[in-house]
Amino acid sequence: MTDTHCPYCALQCAQKLSGEGPESLAAEPRNFPTNLGGMCQKGWTSAELLRVPDRITMPQKRTPNGFESVSWEEALDDIADRVRAIGDQDGHDAVAVFGGGGLTNEKAYQLGKFARLALRTKNIDYNGRFCMSSAAAASNRALGVDRGLPFPLSDLNDADVILLLGSNLADTMPPSVQHFGAVRSVGGLIVVDPRRSATAQLTDDGAGEHVQLVPGTDLVFLLGLLHVVFAEGLYDVDYVERRTNGLDAVRRSVSEWWPERVAATTGVPETQIRRVARMLAFASPHKGGKGAYVLTGRGSEQHTDGTDTVTAAINLALVLGLVGAERGGYGAITGQGNGQGGREHGQKADQLPGYRMIADPAARAHVAEVWGVDPDILPPPGLPAMQLLKSLGTEGGPRALFVHGSNIVVSAPDATDIARRLRSLDLVVVCDFVPSETAALADYILPVTQWAEEEGTMTGLEGRVLRRRQALSPPSGVRSELEIFAELAKRLDAPGRWSTEPREVFDELRRASAGGKADYAGISYERLDAGEALYWPCPDEDHPGTPRLFTESFPTPDGKAKLTAVRWLGPDDSLRRDAPVWLVTGRVLQHYQSGAQTRRVEKLNSAQSRAYVEIHPVLAQRIGVEGLEDIEVTSSRGTMRAPARVSKDIRPDTVFVPFHFAGEGMVNALTNSATDPISGMPEFKVCAVTIKRSDS
Repeated sequence: MTDTHCPYCALQCAQKLSGEGPESLAAEPRNFPTNLGGMCQKGWTSAELLRVPDRITMPQKRTPNGFESVSWEEALDDIADRVRAIGDQDGHDAVAVFGGGGLTNEKAYQLGKFARLALRTKNIDYNGRFCMSSAAAASNRALGVDRGLPFPLSDLNDADVILLLGSNLADTMPPSVQHFGAVRSVGGLIVVDPRRSATAQLTDDGAGEHVQLVPGTDLVFLLGLLHVVFAEGLYDVDYVERRTNGLDAVRRSVSEWWPERVAATTGVPETQIRRVARMLAFASPHKGGKGAYVLTGRGSEQHTDGTDTVTAAINLALVLGLVGAERGGYGAITGQGNGQGGREHGQKADQLPGYRMIADPAARAHVAEVWGVDPDILPPPGLPAMQLLKSLGTEGGPRALFVHGSNIVVSAPDATDIARRLRSLDLVVVCDFVPSETAALADYILPVTQWAEEEGTMTGLEGRVLRRRQALSPPSGVRSELEIFAELAKRLDAPGRWSTEPREVFDELRRASAGGKADYAGISYERLDAGEALYWPCPDEDHPGTPRLFTESFPTPDGKAKLTAVRWLGPDDSLRRDAPVWLVTGRVLQHYQSGAQTRRVEKLNSAQSRAYVEIHPVLAQRIGVEGLEDIEVTSSRGTMRAPARVSKDIRPDTVFVPFHFAGEGMVNALTNSATDPISGMPEFKVCAVTIKRSDS
């Protein structure tokens, strides 16, 4: 019996794994503060990932006749030779790296080091840019630091009101909704979503409010709430004066968003806007309430104004005196399993370990000393994910790409274009354990270990560092990314030390992060294995960790949070005569991310084997659809086809499609790659489409 954590989302449900080998391995939940002994369908079936029939167990090389198995020595020698030749001809930045938010802290850290020391490239980013970048940018701007939840998830149990924007937790992290029980009992759960999702349905029967707004208007709704709070004198005057700067500019900026105007833009009734604002205010400690929380998810963040939307959410939490309060605050719901740790230790284009910025000379000097190199050899900041992917194969752009823990030809927006760009490259190396859609375009597929076959750490949505423990040996021929980095670094004559032992890599990560915003220096395998609950920052081994941030001050130059005025500009891809319907995307209960894993688990795939188009009866009638007929959905970027699912749970001007599927049901062939100018987040969550019945 091995205690570990689920391989999927950032809730990181605690698991027990039992069995002698992959064929007998089984997962069951164990009690833990986040999942409270629960686990979703994906967690219960997670052991089946280790016995999928198309698992790759030897390096695969593309040949004119398809993929053929080759030895590790042949694969690594050839990859290193080709990388060196490309670098010699076009410079180090002609090789790029794309990482993933599912990698352990150790692998994420070593991947950033590998890119900068072995490949000597600035061009590294990761799929967390698609997930948490807008929340991170807004939190850094307003609060001085980015940690998804700056408080334990269990704190939600004591709230009077929770405002949840753009997150369907009942389907994406089902065990987490246990923490909503108390707030639902007093009618305080507020869910903002264009759909009546499974989470929105938790507000039924007096348990709260479902705010069913027009897609892309989350920012306007938040500005309207702020308007009411100021107009009715509901803000915490003392807190704002003591702990924030920038009040006057924000108050002026929201004065134009009176409830009637907000209602006309968002479709949310004026009375509901006022009611929600008052609920939040009177649940806040300064009004004698038990506490209130403002939480955001990808539905409100994956927009070209995502950073400003989260900024408005933080502004609301700040003026109500919630951030850093004993009961209250703002938080972002991290999605990927290590979405938090993955962005803290060097996978992002502009960051070094410990959430240090790569352009900061002091940060470069600190990390270079740990790595044993001259800071001058570290490359400058690179391109954020979408700019990087769009530059592949272009003049002056990268000619080679390493992909780790990501299936970008399904998960990236405007995905058909991304596939074309991968095909144009001279070298694509994908580390994976199955032939994903991205791996199918690779020159080399390198088979890597999975969660139950490796040691390491993950950082959950609360900033708590968790131990991943090995339950069984990997198949013969499969290697860890740590081994791959070490072997390629040796062949490329890279400086520095390249340990293949996770514990040693973590100890180096601790030194590299010491003194940074995400300080792991005091967190050790020994303390984690002893059962300590350790949240970063944890600067030394006598420090207990920091489960709650901002209780006394903010990590800003003056110790105060910054209120920032923001403006709504609307979606980049607006409705028009030839595209009169909004498309929104999201997850379903059975699947995860691009579906590369869950679509291979029979129990999950049989329950939801195809994409679908959720459509309101009025819209369905307009195009002549009655039941499960196929619908074609087309944007200016592409077309997808899937059966209709007629439902009153969607707005009449909107269709919803899950994003887990490839082939004709791949909705990211339609989504917009336009990005937030601050965070680089693509506008996944809303675009204009036309729909019609498919008669073919």
